[in-house]
Amino acid sequence: MSFRASVLTLYPEMFPGPLGLSLAGKAMARGDWTLDTRQIRDFGLGRHRAVDDTPAGGGAGMVLRADVLASAIDAASPPGDDRPRLLMSPRGAPLRQGFVRELAGGPGVVVVCGRFEGVDERVIEARRLLEVSVGDYVLSGGEIAAMALLDAVVRLIPGVMGNAESGETESFEHGLLEHPHYTRPAEWEGRSIPAVLTSGDHGAIARWRRGEAERLTAERRPDLVQPRQK
Repeated sequence: MSFRASVLTLYPEMFPGPLGLSLAGKAMARGDWTLDTRQIRDFGLGRHRAVDDTPAGGGAGMVLRADVLASAIDAASPPGDDRPRLLMSPRGAPLRQGFVRELAGGPGVVVVCGRFEGVDERVIEARRLLEVSVGDYVLSGGEIAAMALLDAVVRLIPGVMGNAESGETESFEHGLLEHPHYTRPAEWEGRSIPAVLTSGDHGAIARWRRGEAERLTAERRPDLVQPRQK
């Protein structure tokens, strides 16, 4: 069974976007995964298909209604659908590679793309939406965040990458950033490939790559190293 992704959005025309190209696009064409977009406004209320209302207690902006969004979620994910339900949100848990790999090994995912000031808290609770963030910044909506999440997940679905080892040696897979890479020419603008990489000594190469990964992680992402030192 292929990986099934359902995206609930007010802008379905944004999809598949980059997900229809490169690895993800080829995998979709092969049937390794499917993408279903649902227009939230189809479940809106009244002649104008209203999906939002003013915040309870006052304040700026509008809030996506619980009843409207719940109807959209129930249509995309009926009883018996065991796919996790995610809400792309800047207040969510940071997206980590471990969670990405966990999703890639499952049946698929239902992704809700928020808009406006946010989503009525009651639908988050009632439909057990897991809030996920792609960074400490705010986007206009959840669509770009959803694309980032799905791209990260799809590439790890078995068979999508030509060489499965590629996914095992990347940044964050072992709590470290990835080591530097080099290729031909051997010398470029006075800069040479490190001699160890052309030595043929696979043990020395592995040690060098590990050491470089640790160095880069300590320099650029000390937050990843410090918990390991406790």
